[in-house]
Amino acid sequence: MNIGFDAKRAYQNTTGLGHYSRTLISSLATFFPENDYYLYTPKITNKFDIDDFVHMHALNPIGFPSAIFKRAWRSNWVKKDLLKNNINIYHGLSHEIPVGLAKKGIKSVVTIHDLIFEHYPKQYNPIDCFIYRKKIKYACHKADKIIAISLQTKKNLIDLYKIPENKIEVCYQSCNTSFNDNISQEKKEAVRQLYNLPQDFYLYVGSIIERKNLLLICKALKQVNTKLPLVVIGNGTCYKQKVKTFIAQNEITKQVIFLSEKEAAKSSSTFQSSKDFPAIYQLASAMIYPSFFEGFGIPVLEALCSRLPVITSNVSCMPETAGDAALFVNPNSVEEMTIAMQNIITDNNLRNKLITNGIAHALKFSQQKCAQAVMSVYKNL
Repeated sequence: MNIGFDAKRAYQNTTGLGHYSRTLISSLATFFPENDYYLYTPKITNKFDIDDFVHMHALNPIGFPSAIFKRAWRSNWVKKDLLKNNINIYHGLSHEIPVGLAKKGIKSVVTIHDLIFEHYPKQYNPIDCFIYRKKIKYACHKADKIIAISLQTKKNLIDLYKIPENKIEVCYQSCNTSFNDNISQEKKEAVRQLYNLPQDFYLYVGSIIERKNLLLICKALKQVNTKLPLVVIGNGTCYKQKVKTFIAQNEITKQVIFLSEKEAAKSSSTFQSSKDFPAIYQLASAMIYPSFFEGFGIPVLEALCSRLPVITSNVSCMPETAGDAALFVNPNSVEEMTIAMQNIITDNNLRNKLITNGIAHALKFSQQKCAQAVMSVYKNL
């Protein structure tokens, strides 16, 4: 088969949608090399390297008007290129597919990650909400099959958009296999020195936005007896400033390290490409991810693969992602978070249990299993 992808996120996104796209495309190419994979992207960058796959092809808009009006090319005109490359199936990896694709005789699949904007509309620009809703509804109704990355997302599509249940398949996502690697002590120490990381620390990875709830961790950090610092990987604007204000007012500035702000991180290509993240995870004492709402929560899976104990919220899809391999807390409870942060460091039996459970649970989300699930969707179209 010739399989095409909307690869914009694979080449331009450094967070969840980008990681999903890169991991899935690479996994499919690895475990199903009999197919050819075409990556359609408005811009080819160094965020995704296809050199290891002879049957993978990156294509961007060429000539007038496509090279000038790249957004229109991605949402509509790309159909000419799909026909030229004899594409059998087109997969929109992040909520949308080109307009009028079915009329060209090309089967389509769309991945829906979440409907967060429907649950927290005040955290989005109203115009953005309108655009997201329009694109997702169109894609869901026009695609031949919908992939939801969690049972929660499938339920949301059924409840909010009245999508028929039999049109949606749950195909969990995986993470980069580098998180499974046992990083050498020498490599870990080199990473520690490069970023001046403490000997022991809590770790938070994710955008610094209200929904992801970093402030709860900081409030608990002030109360917990362990006195371990918190390393934060991620960026934000208004909510980040709110968090920083709390940190300053409560005199815990030295305990919170915003690693993404440090010059070493800004100037490191291996930090910007996330290649140093597995070592950072394995240097940490615990991952804390108390989000109010996620589509999947990939940092939790990355932590489980890294044999890193996890604290996460007891709502949304987090119990689905973490299984029996995490401490769950009410994301509104400073007390519960404080107790969890204390216990996950001081109770060795608990830590060992979480690590053991995490290794077993993470196997459900291996790249091979996730690729097989998606390929099954393709073959059943």
